[in-house]
Amino acid sequence: MSDTIAAIATARGPSAIGILRLSGEETTAILDRVFRPLNGRPMSAQTRRSMVLGQLLDSSGETLDHALCVLFSEGGSYTGEVSAEIHTHGSPVVLNAGLQALFAAGARQAEGGEFTRRAFLNGRLDLLQAEAVVDLIDAETSEAARHAVAQLSGTLSRAVEGVYEDLLSLISRFYAVVDYPDEDIADLEKGESLDTLRRSRVRLEELLASFSRGQVIKNGVPTVLLGKPNVGKSSLLNALLGYERAIVTDIAGTTRDTVEEKLPLGRVLLRLTDTAGLRDSDDTVEMLGVERSRAAAAKASLALLVLDGSAPMDEEDEEAAALSESARHTVAVVNKSDLPCCLDLDALRRRFDMVVPISAKEGSGIKGLCEILEGLYSDAPAAAGEMLTNARQAAAVERALRAVEAAEESLLNDMTPDVVLTETEQAMEALNELTGKHVRDDLVEAIFSRFCVGK
Repeated sequence: MSDTIAAIATARGPSAIGILRLSGEETTAILDRVFRPLNGRPMSAQTRRSMVLGQLLDSSGETLDHALCVLFSEGGSYTGEVSAEIHTHGSPVVLNAGLQALFAAGARQAEGGEFTRRAFLNGRLDLLQAEAVVDLIDAETSEAARHAVAQLSGTLSRAVEGVYEDLLSLISRFYAVVDYPDEDIADLEKGESLDTLRRSRVRLEELLASFSRGQVIKNGVPTVLLGKPNVGKSSLLNALLGYERAIVTDIAGTTRDTVEEKLPLGRVLLRLTDTAGLRDSDDTVEMLGVERSRAAAAKASLALLVLDGSAPMDEEDEEAAALSESARHTVAVVNKSDLPCCLDLDALRRRFDMVVPISAKEGSGIKGLCEILEGLYSDAPAAAGEMLTNARQAAAVERALRAVEAAEESLLNDMTPDVVLTETEQAMEALNELTGKHVRDDLVEAIFSRFCVGK
């Protein structure tokens, strides 16, 4: 990491402000070549962590923009290295020319996530906090952002470290007794050791149980709208979104492919998929759409079964109903409530989680439907930051949990201490992988490949 990296840290496209970012041992020397402070002193002589007004120079030494620059000392920056930011006007032309000037002065293009990777390698962040950075950038709801920033602040790391410290205390006292038999060190009681293992097991079980909720908050709920042609699926999608997203006509089979949109509802995000109406058809394109509908239904956690309340259920309705029941939650949405009802609503209520009459055409019942959908995911939120949000984290916690369970069982069955210790040390190793204390290089590469350039 001896070279100095540079990147545009703000989104591409015109904006009020754009930021160029630098990190590495040549940062100060590069700034002295490309930035001319208006106070007459070079950046190397400026106060650290203070914004300095000056001129950004292009690679030929001509003034490119009036800008602000801030320099951070080693150990006091995001990466832990000497680093800097140059705040320019947000013209893509200015930012690209400024970046080329930094390259000409000795920097190289930063790779995706390289700034955060350096922060991790320099001990400024652990792996859980580093993953929270990209979660925060990708957050699509305020709830997702709240949990990501708490995880970035170390909430989850501290919870994991608490379990690790308990296990470390357990094995360190054992080794102390074995290695220094002449010292006055109290032997570990079996009950005390069991209490430590049980406490660790319960905490790991709680963390693992948080994964499903963490996935909902981070990724949203895969939601599918199912039903036969012309029951009002596309009309319902438009009503939920509040604008005309899908084409609506009286012609059966208008929707021939899946249509995907996002719907924020309070703390949860629904990833809506409107599907082709389920029916047999000689139209090759329509049948491809029907097959995609079935595939979307198989992946959904929430199914909105749309029925025409003005007509009795038929075989096509039953096929849609059967598909919807594979989801964790199924809500029967009885459309066309503005017309006389021909469905047995009581029978539907006995079959499905909830039955909600609406009129997508008139907009009646939509607000109530949204409240019901939000209520399905309104369980008491976990403390901010104390949820697992990706499969890597869940897998590491599960390995730690299984090892602790094995250690507890070995102790209960009066196995030799070395068996208990082996299982306990395996649990600690899994926790070290979780936080990044001990982690393979290829895993680090995979994690930071998710990051954008400039972060």
